[in-house]
Amino acid sequence: MSRRNDIAKIDIPDLVCDTKTNRKYRKGKFLGRGGFAKCYELIDTSDGTIYAGKVIAKSQLVKPDQKEKMTQEITIHRSIKHQHVVEFVTFFEDKDFIYIILELCSKRSLMEMHKRRKTLAESEVRYYVRQIANACRYLHDNRIVHRDLKLGNLFLNDNMEIKVGDFGLATRIACEGDRKLTLCGTPNYIAPEVLFKKGHSYEVDVWSLGCIVYTL
Repeated sequence: MSRRNDIAKIDIPDLVCDTKTNRKYRKGKFLGRGGFAKCYELIDTSDGTIYAGKVIAKSQLVKPDQKEKMTQEITIHRSIKHQHVVEFVTFFEDKDFIYIILELCSKRSLMEMHKRRKTLAESEVRYYVRQIANACRYLHDNRIVHRDLKLGNLFLNDNMEIKVGDFGLATRIACEGDRKLTLCGTPNYIAPEVLFKKGHSYEVDVWSLGCIVYTL
């Protein structure tokens, strides 16, 4: 059975609890899926705040490297805070699932906007690209390479501001000159340095940003 079919069977409870804080979250509408995760609205029962909940079944994380990648995603994302990065709120787990609680971006993603409108005005592209570039500069200043910048990972809040999300492939640069060799990313956005395994760093995000500009 394929991994996607396994993911489709994920059925989280209607009410989940963070036992560290005793906060309870009610499952709302389904938002989407990707990789090992499903995303739902999770509503804080104490005040009604609606979050995006990324839910990962522990049964999907069977290999050590899968668990390591999940730990790295949480570690990186919770360490950063920027106007144009999806806010990491908290995470917790129960015996079956890991729950990552994130800022809800109610206007969905640039991918959905692009599918709906086909093209954007040049002024709109400048507006969004400036925000993406600001987020990239912040990440790179903190020695983080996103490695999966694409329209589907660029979310929009109520004010139509960009929020970079999904740090599942992100990595930290240990020191000056550190080059990563992992083959990862999304077709049409992957930089040549990644494909040819010659070692890559911050420049792969710049390449992806160029692909985003071209697409828009």
